[in-house]
This record gives sequence, C-alpha cells and structure tokens, in this order.
Amino acid sequence: MAILSERAKHAVNALHEENAIAEQLERKGKKVIRLNQGDPPLYFPTPEYMIEEHVRALRERKTSYAQFSGEPELKEAIAKRYRKHGLRLGHEDVVVTAGVSEALQFLNQSLIDRGDGAILFRPYYAPYVPHLRISGGAPVFENYDEKDGWNIELGHVEGSLRRMRKEGRLRKVKYMLITNPNNPTGTVLRHSVIKEIVDLASEYGVLLVSDEIYDEIVYNGAAFTSIGRLARGVPHVILNGASKNFDATGLRVGYAVVPEHDKASEAVKLAFSNFASIRISANRPAQLALAAAMENGAQHNEAVTRMTIGIAQRVNYAMKLLKENPHLSTVQPNGAFYLFPRIDLKAMRMGDDATFTRKLLLEEHVQVVRGSGFGSPGHFRMIALPPKEDLELAIKRINRFCKRHAR
Repeated sequence: MAILSERAKHAVNALHEENAIAEQLERKGKKVIRLNQGDPPLYFPTPEYMIEEHVRALRERKTSYAQFSGEPELKEAIAKRYRKHGLRLGHEDVVVTAGVSEALQFLNQSLIDRGDGAILFRPYYAPYVPHLRISGGAPVFENYDEKDGWNIELGHVEGSLRRMRKEGRLRKVKYMLITNPNNPTGTVLRHSVIKEIVDLASEYGVLLVSDEIYDEIVYNGAAFTSIGRLARGVPHVILNGASKNFDATGLRVGYAVVPEHDKASEAVKLAFSNFASIRISANRPAQLALAAAMENGAQHNEAVTRMTIGIAQRVNYAMKLLKENPHLSTVQPNGAFYLFPRIDLKAMRMGDDATFTRKLLLEEHVQVVRGSGFGSPGHFRMIALPPKEDLELAIKRINRFCKRHAR
C-alpha cells in the first residue's frame, strides 16, 4: 500500500544529504571538517544580552502562546528597524514566523495552486524549490550572471516576462524571489540591479519577494539596498529573522514584512496571518529576546560589527587559499559567509559536482554541498565560518584532492 503523499518526494535538502556519510566517518575516528551548513552560533557565540533576555522571558513565565501573528513588542521593534530603509510599518504589515523557512511555507501556501509558477534565480537557496513544489507549483528559472559577479541577467529576465505575457502565461506566475545578500554566492546585488528588478516587477505585475536574512553581514566595501527602499507603490514582501544578523539560528524566529496597502498586498497579509493562526504561534520567549535585541541598538551594532569583521577576514582568507587551486574559480563574496567555487570537472575527471563532493568527503573528510543542489551544476558551496586554522586545513585538503584527481 502506498502511504506517502505525492508531495512527500519533494521534501529534500541538499545541505544534509551527505550527513550520514560524515557521521559514519566520525564514528570511525576521522576528523570531518563540516563546511555544509551556515550556523554562525557554532563559531560566533550568540551575544550575551540576547541570552539574558531569553532567560528573563523564561523566568518571568512568559511561556504561554504568543499572539499568532507575532508579539506586539517584536512587531514594534521590526517596524523601528525598517525605518532606516524609509518604511513606515504598522503591526498589521508584519507576520512573525518560525524562521524564514516557515515564512516560505506561508508564501507558497498563500499564493500557489497546482500549475502555478514562481520565478527563481539560479543559484538559489536550496529549500526554495521544495517549498514551491510541495505546494504544487513549478519554478520558472532565471539566472544570476557569474561573469557579472553573480548579479541578475536583467535582459534575459525582461525577455522572459515579455514572452510569458504575450503567451498568456504570466498570470500563472505568482511571485519573483531574489536573495540579497545571496546564499550560496555571497553576492550583494548592486543598487542599480535592484532598481531594475523592482521596475520589471511593477511593469509586469509580479509580486516581488526579497530574502534579506543577511542584510547586515556585508563587507569589502559593498553596500546593501533593501527592496523596501526602492519598491514604493510596488507590491513586495521582505523576509528576514534572527538567525544570521542576530546570530541566533536556534531561536527559530523569522518574519515577513508586507509594506504596501494595495489590494494584492492586503490579501497576502491576511493569508499569512490566517496561516499563522492555524499553526498557533511562534516561540514566545525567543520573540521577546529578538525584540529586546532590536531595541538595544548599541549592543546589537557592536555584536554584528564584530561578527562581520570576523566573517570578512575568514572569507577573504579562504578566497586567497582557493586562488592557489588552478582547478577552481570563485567569484569574490561581499556578504553572508559562503563561497561558491566553480569546478573544472573535466580536469578533475569527475562526471558531475555530486561525484566531486562525495569523493571529497570520503577521501579528504571535508563536507561541502554540491552546486546542483542550488541549481548550478559544476560548483560547490562551502561556509567560511570556522576559525582560520580549520579553513586552512580544509582548503589544503580540497587543493590536495583536486591536484590528485587532475589530469
């Protein structure tokens, strides 16, 4: 008897697919350097003031259900945070979620019927596609341009939108999702690129969604621009949360901001809120801890600045070491904490990037993630969060592996 649903087959995540191999190696006493998952608190401890606020909420017995769309203290703090981007948010414009992952669920459950589509840019954050497919949708792929520092291929996007409108297919495209700064490439999109993508969304009537979970982790002179600053009058959704900027992945607090008040935006807000109501609430003490962190601007700025400096040093050091490998080429990241090298598979005598990552783990005990899991075959993603000595050892193993397998 077939017991599983059709949608169950889509619940896959490339980030974890080789965990069983890594665990088996560790049980045999091998030192596995795990560069597959971006989890900052493992390397940059969550700031003490956030821990204290979480503990305070627990000690004050604030352990009942939260308001289903989010605690008022957190909504107010989020509204204040976005004033720096020129937004004036009311509590009704914010829905708090259990991480951005739940916000992605709400997005797709609210908008996608079977046969609908959404525009995703390759390489994309790996779970975007499963969330879309589970709701019955299909991705319409566009590309970030590797030759242009992983910025968006705007001409191709406009051509695709024009063609879909002419063919009557555009009405089935429910949203267009960008990630800035980007996971997996570490690119910070140029202001001009964001302006043009906002203009395209407006011209073709497509809801624009921006995942901005790394918006304060920017370095090397790059400048971050939120779509909220440029999309006045254009329906859009901003996704963000505690995990990265506030260095607290395990709190599982995220949020969706829907700033506009047109008919479509109001419908999205209501749907998000309704989905929030049937899952009851997000973690209340964690919400209160994040609210306090947002309100405590001085301590937060100190903590995120210190973390970003450390991340930049590690990313740039890893880049320096990777440049010594003639079989890899990597675009310089300026945000988040990932590197996304292109592999010379022909020189490596590897059939694909999945073979490369699996053999690398088995032979050199370094765990990275295949680029095809992000929609870009022939690459791999690695984090640059560990201390320099661990990164140096890992990249030494990667370079040795490449040299051994090269023709």
